[in-house]
Amino acid sequence: MNTSLKNFILDLAKKGMRIDERGLNELREVKVSCGVSKNAEGSARVKLGKTEVMVGVKMDVGEPFADRPDEGILIVNAELSALASPEFEPGPPGEEAIELARVVDRGIRGANMIDLKKLFIEEGKVWCVFVDIYVINHDGNLIDAAALGAVAALKDARFPKLEEGKVVYGEKTKKKLPITCVPTTLTAVKIGNYLLPDPCRDEEKVADARLTVSVSDKEIHAMQKGGEGVLSQEEILKIVDMTFKHRKSLLKAMP
Repeated sequence: MNTSLKNFILDLAKKGMRIDERGLNELREVKVSCGVSKNAEGSARVKLGKTEVMVGVKMDVGEPFADRPDEGILIVNAELSALASPEFEPGPPGEEAIELARVVDRGIRGANMIDLKKLFIEEGKVWCVFVDIYVINHDGNLIDAAALGAVAALKDARFPKLEEGKVVYGEKTKKKLPITCVPTTLTAVKIGNYLLPDPCRDEEKVADARLTVSVSDKEIHAMQKGGEGVLSQEEILKIVDMTFKHRKSLLKAMP
């Protein structure tokens, strides 16, 4: 760990400031654009400060899982391009990409954002929804950027045309996915005794612990801890409060 960087961040925090000139509880500027890909059934581009993520939704017809024969399928994947950060290496998905996809998936699935039963077509045939996350630039907090992009892309998605049981790609219908709620996700890091939401990359590098919380208007749907440090019950509740507090601004950022 870079001790000098951590001490610098802590000295700033004592003055109520952060390394990128934000207040202690302030999020970076959020911009969300939908419909950015003509080839996807739904798409979104998210800029969270300097962090930038693209998310595409593709749909196909396939067989359901054996233990859920009357439900459609949701699969989330993430790709960390070497162009997005010198920390990423070419090749198959590493641990960070797998965790990113898993945490985003958990927030969507935990909220039952999509009614998977309504993706049932007929016996042995269901809609499969693939959410693909592409990191364009990494300056911290990929989880929140990817989660916001995934939700926005799913909201943007339209079913493709279906003829004789086969998908006609390039021809979208006006039918939207069966969305039941819109979850929002917030990640905060603990550095010393400070809890900082939406960490930039420098803050992530020196964080003792991380907590990601996914919520809807009144419910908590998923939580994921990272880092070796310990979070007290009081600190966890403070981060939950932050998540609900910032939900309105995140929803407002989505078209």
